[in-house]
Amino acid sequence: MPRQTFIAKQNEVNTVWRHVDADGLVLGRLATEVATALMGKHRPEYTPGVTTGDSVIITNASKIVLTGRKADQKTRRRWSGHPGGLKVRTYREVLATKPERLVTEAIVRMLPKGQFGRSLASRLRVFPGAEHTHASQSPIPLSEPSARHIRAVAAAK
Repeated sequence: MPRQTFIAKQNEVNTVWRHVDADGLVLGRLATEVATALMGKHRPEYTPGVTTGDSVIITNASKIVLTGRKADQKTRRRWSGHPGGLKVRTYREVLATKPERLVTEAIVRMLPKGQFGRSLASRLRVFPGAEHTHASQSPIPLSEPSARHIRAVAAAK
């Protein structure tokens, strides 16, 4: 009996580069959309445990928006491992100095934990300004479906 469930193989899936301009976007809502794209859950050939997602470029990370009082109340903690080595900074302080770290951390925390999640996180590029170094990959907007998806939808109709 033929298999009815499609299972994607690693070399069968073509990676599409996506671009997101984070200017004025809410951090958490952006993070969920990007994490979904990195995992590939927006694609019809999604297979858990296989890298079926897209690579994502985020620009203008310094212009991200935090709703409510999160900028002053949420903190980012780092501990050096030594006594007295805890460093606590508010999201407002991190946003002023390293906004790409704040955006990256929010997205990576929504990915699966372990080696697979780390391999997905390596497909994410975040830049604090409007310029990025991946123009040669010809990224398309995150909200726009790729040509392959358009062909698949048209063929199904």
